[in-house]
Amino acid sequence: MLEIGIGEQGRIFIAGRLDAAQTEKAQAFLDSVEGSAVVDCDRLEYISSAGLGVLLRTQKRLMANGGGLRLVNVNPHINNIFRYSGFDHIFEVEAAGT
Repeated sequence: MLEIGIGEQGRIFIAGRLDAAQTEKAQAFLDSVEGSAVVDCDRLEYISSAGLGVLLRTQKRLMANGGGLRLVNVNPHINNIFRYSGFDHIFEVEAAGT
């Protein structure tokens, strides 16, 4: 199950599992994002390669127009996935507690 929306302080929140079954829902929401945005990953439990693809497509689109995503409150497990996949070089990633 995936929840995605606008939360506190205008941040995007992603909660639950961002896997292949949820990519259409996530991409539809993220396609509406313009400019720069902060994504609160505090409640993101799991991300698959398909989920990474959704974030990457969004990041490329936003960067082409001078914006981008900043991922915050990333738990250690998800942070490791970002590091091992090289996404920490594509996104600004802030681990939880920093």
